[in-house]
Amino acid sequence: MSQLRKLLNTILNVLAGTSFLAMVLLTCWQVFTRYILGNPSSWSEELVAYLFAWSSLFGAALVTGERGHMNIPILVEKMGLGAQKALAIFGELVACTFAVVILLYGGVQIVSLAMGQMTSSLGVPVGVFYIMLPVCGVLNLIYTVLNIIDIAKGNIKLGAADETEKEGR
Repeated sequence: MSQLRKLLNTILNVLAGTSFLAMVLLTCWQVFTRYILGNPSSWSEELVAYLFAWSSLFGAALVTGERGHMNIPILVEKMGLGAQKALAIFGELVACTFAVVILLYGGVQIVSLAMGQMTSSLGVPVGVFYIMLPVCGVLNLIYTVLNIIDIAKGNIKLGAADETEKEGR
């Protein structure tokens, strides 16, 4: 399981980094063509917008894998380890449901609808760029399942109760 997580993390880090680098280069190209050549490149501006969305989705998948989603642990940390595990698994199930319903199902729906529309500057079906929604939905689904397994096995540190139970042994 940890090998799969490491592989996914590596792939997503490369994809996020590559898309960020491409955004920087394309933005520099946009500035060059606009102010130096006096003829702005419209396709690069459009592509940067899509790459920004992609990098955000890659980052969201990475955050899901690291269990870095927003939470307020003050009440949960006062509970016992069993309750912490149950709530952590519940949180992962909520994230899993979001990944399946919104990203995966909704993503497939929007991709199929958008395949008939063409981008204004690139001349590519919009659905090609929206394909990252269901792809990242699958990635989030995989990460939440891995997180649930790691929580159940005790491989993920949950909080203060986890430390006190280990010290009491």
